[in-house]
Amino acid sequence: MVRTCNNDFLYYAPQFAYLGVCSSTTVPMFKEQVQALSTNLNTNQDVLNAGFALQWIDNNNECSTCSRSQGECGYDGGLFKCFCKDGTNSCRDSGKSSSSKVAIGIGVAGGVAALVVGILGCLYFVRQRRKKIVEQSSGKDFFVPPVSGDAVTSTTVTSQSVSSYTSSKTGSVPPKSFYFGVQVFTYEELEEATKNFHPSNELGEGGFGTVYKGELQDGRVVAVKRHYESNFKRVEQFMNEVQILARLRHKNLVTLFGCTSRHSRELLLVYEFISNGTVADHLQGKRSQSNFVPWHVRLNIAVETAEALAYLHASDVIHRDVKSNNILLDDEFRVKVADFGLSRLFPNDVTHVSTAPQGTPGYVDPEYYQVYQLTDKSDVYSFGVVLVELISSLQPVDINRHRNDVNLANMAISKIQSQELHELVDPYLGFEKDYAIRRMTTGVAELAFRCLQQQREMRPSMDEVLEILRGIKSDELGAREAEVVDVRTDEVILLNKVPSPFSPDSVVDKWVSGSSATDSL
Repeated sequence: MVRTCNNDFLYYAPQFAYLGVCSSTTVPMFKEQVQALSTNLNTNQDVLNAGFALQWIDNNNECSTCSRSQGECGYDGGLFKCFCKDGTNSCRDSGKSSSSKVAIGIGVAGGVAALVVGILGCLYFVRQRRKKIVEQSSGKDFFVPPVSGDAVTSTTVTSQSVSSYTSSKTGSVPPKSFYFGVQVFTYEELEEATKNFHPSNELGEGGFGTVYKGELQDGRVVAVKRHYESNFKRVEQFMNEVQILARLRHKNLVTLFGCTSRHSRELLLVYEFISNGTVADHLQGKRSQSNFVPWHVRLNIAVETAEALAYLHASDVIHRDVKSNNILLDDEFRVKVADFGLSRLFPNDVTHVSTAPQGTPGYVDPEYYQVYQLTDKSDVYSFGVVLVELISSLQPVDINRHRNDVNLANMAISKIQSQELHELVDPYLGFEKDYAIRRMTTGVAELAFRCLQQQREMRPSMDEVLEILRGIKSDELGAREAEVVDVRTDEVILLNKVPSPFSPDSVVDKWVSGSSATDSL
């Protein structure tokens, strides 16, 4: 279709929906039409109606894209143009849109996958690094230098002595690692040593775990303390006991041979094996039925326990759980104070340590429950209860006794104040018949009376307690040679000097030394 506009011609192609404007157009014509036109200049319309040839360069790529977007391919001013159905000039490429969506989905999925792989990689790296640190830690000596110079030397010697043991089975020294200066055992080693913690190897049970007898590969017989749980609190107590015992060495303290790593499946402590049970076993337990402990042995137990506690206090350590169950005895009834799970280092620049009440009923400092403050005098109070146990063979708490006597400490104070010490003393000790025993027992009772004072300031220090006990022990032989006097009169003279449980300062003056004690009588 051709329209004439100001003598110009416009070619309109309806199939392309071409809506143009008037313009001057030059088109090629067939030769025969040119000849016809030259002979008859008035037949332009006829020439055009006869047709003519058009040529252009088709952009197939752009047309294909236009077709996918449901548009029509065309040209405008010699340039390709996509004509949309909605009359606009920009059509959506459905294929491209879907392809874009797929590409975006793949990209997002790939990003998420990369993030997950990265996180897993980081976790693996951290786990491997931690494992490597643990393995390196178990092979190094984490010895922490103690406060005193003597403790440094003794701890170092102990570490060397442990390495000197050779296996009785293989004759070789297996590689060892150390933690705070003590050997680190594997769980499997101690499991084998105790025969898989067989009940027949069980030595005793306490508030923190069970103790088993075991034999190490090098032939040493040991006591393995197995903690009930491995929670944070137990780990803290475990590490506390290791650190304290690793820095202390005394003939009356149990020796710590080693432990498992704190990362082990169970927390285990390895001590020297003490064969003769505890003081509680011999005073109130099964051993008391077949093996009575005479007075001179009990007095020696008191002296050696006081030596151990005085050493702890001099080393700035408070035991916090002094009781007859924690005083072990070897075959010769020598003392080994044990169980330092509740112990705390006591800095020199403070007067007390504030903490929640812990310990064993019957032994706990009464002021401890009131102010939650721990001092070395708390150990003194607990030791006073042990002294009464040695005198009486009675349990520290017994609900079968009269309500006023359930607590042994209260019972002892009452008996001493009312001049009824003979009712407190174990009748098998010979208190009524042996003057020397009566005299020494009375002296120890007076010392216990001072230790059990409600007010801490009224209690003696462990150094003073030890000095008094040594005086009583050294005077033992002289007391046996002294003239026997009326027992009841002598006892009344001593105990009448105690006006009240809160002013006992003059009770044990005569027991500071053996000579003064003899002269005063």
